[in-house]
Amino acid sequence: AIHTPLDMAALQAALEQAGRGVLQLRSQAADRNEYLRRPDLGRRLAPADVQRLRAMAAAAGPPPELCVVVGDGLSSLAVQRHAAPLLAALLPHLAPGWRLAPVVLVQQARVAVADEVGEALGARLSVILIGERPGLSSPDSLGIYLTHGPRVGRHDAQRNCISNVRPEGLAYPQAARKLAWLIRQALQRGLSGVDLKDESEAEAWLPGTPPPTDSLVSVPPSSQEKT
Repeated sequence: AIHTPLDMAALQAALEQAGRGVLQLRSQAADRNEYLRRPDLGRRLAPADVQRLRAMAAAAGPPPELCVVVGDGLSSLAVQRHAAPLLAALLPHLAPGWRLAPVVLVQQARVAVADEVGEALGARLSVILIGERPGLSSPDSLGIYLTHGPRVGRHDAQRNCISNVRPEGLAYPQAARKLAWLIRQALQRGLSGVDLKDESEAEAWLPGTPPPTDSLVSVPPSSQEKT
């Protein structure tokens, strides 16, 4: 699961079919072996791609409220299976008129690479969908990390995490609802991480819609793979 490469072309096609613009980038890790040996390189974009994003942002006008990054992480299988359907479930929850950046696909990505993507685009908020470390119950769990005010140097306590997104774990509709709630609250309050607690289940549900049974998992850095 860790060494299986992500089919970037197929994922891009799936996202574009859903009506999203897509941009493919790379981290500073040249290949999978370097990615595994040097986690720090997976946290930063290749310099040419940073310049590419900055040029795109300069030509785009007002900066986006939200940029979504999709990274292979430690399980490309999770990203291949779950990223596109999760985004499809999320989009109807977002506020009309929000400025959204194109979806950015990053090869050899760690969580913090979304900080540099968001900073280069001037986004108020970044969200990265990334494959979690395989093991225990599943090789294809997708993780979601949300960071307000993304910039290089942010740390794990400044992020919110939703984990184990997959049909056998936290299903797409529930994950999308939780993520949309966190996005709205992060933008309204101007913060994320340990200061933003998930209270999405306290909101009223539509008649006939069962509430989710899963809850947001805010995983302390010591209990997860250091990304």
